[in-house]
Amino acid sequence: MLKKNLLKISATLGAAALGVAATASVANADTVYTVQSGDTLSGISQKFANNNSLVDSLAKNNNIQNINLIYVGQQLLIKDNGEITQATQAQAQTLPSANTTSTASSQASTNTQAQATTPATSSSDDAAKSWIAARESGGSYTAQNGNYYGKYQLSRAYLGGDYSAANQERVANQYVASRYGSWSAAKSFWLANGWY
Repeated sequence: MLKKNLLKISATLGAAALGVAATASVANADTVYTVQSGDTLSGISQKFANNNSLVDSLAKNNNIQNINLIYVGQQLLIKDNGEITQATQAQAQTLPSANTTSTASSQASTNTQAQATTPATSSSDDAAKSWIAARESGGSYTAQNGNYYGKYQLSRAYLGGDYSAANQERVANQYVASRYGSWSAAKSFWLANGWY
């Protein structure tokens, strides 16, 4: 009799545990948002919160050092509780995409809102830009070499006395766009000449 009762209890607990597991997997509404060309952190915040309240948490949860710089193809996990974090490769492959769930009204709201962040760049240009920064300064915004300063070792004259990270990013992008057309082309030049 005791053995039968133990078997019944075990079977009941097992069924209950299976039910909880099944419920947990069905209730999960997490999605993955892939950064598109032209996206900004403020624009993404507008899509999911209809305001700019998520900009700081987006940057923190995704290890984004500069809120003015995000990259095309970067994948963000949008949790069903509203939290947005970096998506793992497994999550990106198995969870549904949030890119198709944004509404036209939130997109219109994003387009009319002044955005304080720089649009995303292509992943190949991003890689080239990071490569150049690593070669020029080890990625340091305060690196100095004679008249050259910062992450991209720009002339102090180009920076106009403003050595902030945001200005370095803006001026570097302008310099590369005007001289080479893209970061990828700048990297090719660097590889051929040892500078850009």
